[in-house]
Amino acid sequence: MTRDPGDTGTNDESVHVLRSDDLDRAMTRISHEIIERNRGLDGVVLIGLQRGGVWLSERLATTLERIDGRPVPRGELDVSLFRDDIGLRPVTPVAVTRIPIDLTGARVIVIDDVLYTGRTVRAALDALHQYGRPAQVQLAVMVDRGHRELPIRPDYIGKNLPTSSDEDVVVSPEGVVLRRRATT
Repeated sequence: MTRDPGDTGTNDESVHVLRSDDLDRAMTRISHEIIERNRGLDGVVLIGLQRGGVWLSERLATTLERIDGRPVPRGELDVSLFRDDIGLRPVTPVAVTRIPIDLTGARVIVIDDVLYTGRTVRAALDALHQYGRPAQVQLAVMVDRGHRELPIRPDYIGKNLPTSSDEDVVVSPEGVVLRRRATT
């Protein structure tokens, strides 16, 4: 791990955990795992969670098409209104939900950037049922950082990254950065 060159010298310490080429390798591995587990891509639909999972689902769809030769249906889901912490903080939908097909009978792969407590995934499961009854729902995340509050486990993981609660994980096309917040 190396210090983030974009570090501005604040009290936060940033460490690059994965670079862009590491993300590419993780995407390729996850794509092969998806194809193997589902015995191909027939009936598979990718759903990226707003915001961090959308660009990952686009990238995953591109990788799957490169490997399998066929496009994979893809959608985007905003779970803001399905969260269980609406009373604790204001909830504002951040983006549109776009699911182009009925999910009834599909093998849906929900994609997010970071799995932490599991509450966003729980909200996604609730929201998905507005679009049909999937035959199966699988979960793909780039980073699993632990600290689950709900019994949720990803099917596909780019990187297991144990963290403490005073750390943030940022996933972008440039890589994965772990930011340790300085204590005052």
